[in-house]
Amino acid sequence: MVRIASIPRAGLLGAIGLLAATTMSPAFAQEGGLDSGDTAWMMTATALVLLMTIPGLAMFYGGMVRQMNILATAAQSFAVAAVMSVLWMVIGYSLAFSDGGNVNDYVGGLSNAFLRDLSVDSLEGTIPESVFMTFQMTFAIITPALITGAFADRMKFSAMLVFLSAWMVLIYAPVCHWVWGGGFLGQDGVLDFAGGTVVHINAGVAGLVAAIVLGKRHGFGTENMAPHNLTFSVIGASLLWVGWFGFNAGSALSAGTSAGMAMAVTQIAAAAATVSWMLMEWISRGKPSVLGLISGAVGGLVAITPAAGYVDPTGALVIGLIAGVACYWGATSLKRAFGYDDSLDAFGVHGVGGIIGAVLTGVFAVEAIGGTAGAIEGNLNQVWIQIQGIVATIVYCGIGSYFLLKIVDLTIGLRVTEEEEIEGLDINLHGERIH
Repeated sequence: MVRIASIPRAGLLGAIGLLAATTMSPAFAQEGGLDSGDTAWMMTATALVLLMTIPGLAMFYGGMVRQMNILATAAQSFAVAAVMSVLWMVIGYSLAFSDGGNVNDYVGGLSNAFLRDLSVDSLEGTIPESVFMTFQMTFAIITPALITGAFADRMKFSAMLVFLSAWMVLIYAPVCHWVWGGGFLGQDGVLDFAGGTVVHINAGVAGLVAAIVLGKRHGFGTENMAPHNLTFSVIGASLLWVGWFGFNAGSALSAGTSAGMAMAVTQIAAAAATVSWMLMEWISRGKPSVLGLISGAVGGLVAITPAAGYVDPTGALVIGLIAGVACYWGATSLKRAFGYDDSLDAFGVHGVGGIIGAVLTGVFAVEAIGGTAGAIEGNLNQVWIQIQGIVATIVYCGIGSYFLLKIVDLTIGLRVTEEEEIEGLDINLHGERIH
């Protein structure tokens, strides 16, 4: 141990200079490619994204259902977090991010099943691969969890687990590979920084299909199905908003300028969408609702997700303002026009917001920020590329989700009985209730 008191003044200054030079050198900060700052940020971002599902989404969705279904709804998010974690470790990560050989453009292989190639020294860029894998695991958790909002109040717990497990492996993992794992959409230049296509369009479309296949809730349109506890939903939405910084800024995979800009535009878009949804509701209904405020915020967060690493603050402001209006329309007019029962507006917010965000990413992308110019900077073709990615995701997810739902329905059945639905899922599926 060196005692500073025993070093002469000149020697002390020299020692400090030597220490600073050593600790700030690339060899020290990034030994073997590992960057401790990037790693610390990504571990934090991973925890933030997990926070979005448990407790964030559990409270957000749980507060919006009737009292007799609040436990069942929260249980869906919690159970999904556990089941998808196991499936991601066993096969999902490998299908999304490993080499698929001859089918590499469409799905990964099984070379990393059970994480057999993951070691303590494995790196993904400047962070441990274990951190990257866990970060991506939190995306594989929240995406199927989002779908549950579309069929709230009426699907069997067992059917939900089987359907979402199959969906994560057969739908989510391949689409993730298409965009982020070396697949054809990424190769074609589709921009999706943090999951507008992979997460939100994917989840929104699956939710819409599930709502249609299951049919409407008993009493839909005639009974009061107002949220039981909007305070829970406000807390849940607040956790989603905060967690989204991990979602978007974490997708930079480093603690640098890209993450900083992603954080800034995320806040701006969320705030702008909250304002525009509030104004739309104020104008059309005479009062701004609490449910509208939090729904607008989530819509803005959804829309900025694909654009977070590509647009500047002005682009984020416009995206947020448009998203608030579009998601309000999706959750009200669109749903009424087609008559489907998307219980908690999974498609109206995530599907519509994801589509709007993906298209507008192609409009407002700034080359100096993300390396790709958008239509505003003269690259009109980027909008077409974005649309191709949207269409491919909608078609694959829509058809695949329909067949998975039908298979589950033919084998174990999708829907609870009418009596169970009327009495409530809490007591019938879990043997518990809130008094």
